[in-house]
Amino acid sequence: MEYFEHFPPKIETKIPFLLTEKPTIDPTCIIRDSYVGAYTQLMKNTMLVESSFGDYSYTAGDVQIIYAEIGKYCSIANSVRINPGNHAHWRVSQHHMTYRPMQYGLAEEDDHDFFQWRRNHKCIIGHDVWIGHGASIMPGVKIGTGAIIGTGAVVTKNIGPYEVAVGVPAKVIKKRFSDEIIDKLLKSEWWNWSRESLEENFNDLFLVDTFLAKHI
Repeated sequence: MEYFEHFPPKIETKIPFLLTEKPTIDPTCIIRDSYVGAYTQLMKNTMLVESSFGDYSYTAGDVQIIYAEIGKYCSIANSVRINPGNHAHWRVSQHHMTYRPMQYGLAEEDDHDFFQWRRNHKCIIGHDVWIGHGASIMPGVKIGTGAIIGTGAVVTKNIGPYEVAVGVPAKVIKKRFSDEIIDKLLKSEWWNWSRESLEENFNDLFLVDTFLAKHI
């Protein structure tokens, strides 16, 4: 029997790379007709189509965001889908040949009105929102600033600021803070701080009482 007489070799930790005003986008990402803000990171296999992605927000990979507005400082976990596709279930056949007939040689044009419906029903995600692994945000849904969406949740209705929603379909189970504190945090609009203000007041973001005492 072989055994080790020595401790395993020391693993050197590397200083993480710095995010900058220039977005950090993995080469595997697909970005089309979209805006990506400063200090952002889009990790592997993120798709961003006709959407805006606010400053300091990031995706953890395998995320699809279509026809959506994402606020600043949002944390989007792996395998999240925002504004997923739908099928024409009201037709005799709900197969996508009914709205992508060109692929099947059945028409000279696709059903543009069908896709325009999704564009008209954007998902609006506020600031500092945390969306958990594998969650789906359905077309037209609005999620308020500071909200939390649980792992695997399917969000079919609007979620208010600082609310925590979980389940299928997602339901609000609590608020992160009292209504009074939520109102004050929303009025602070700290997410609009300049880079200089963020660096100067960064430590204030850790404790609610300290933050409110200084900035409200």
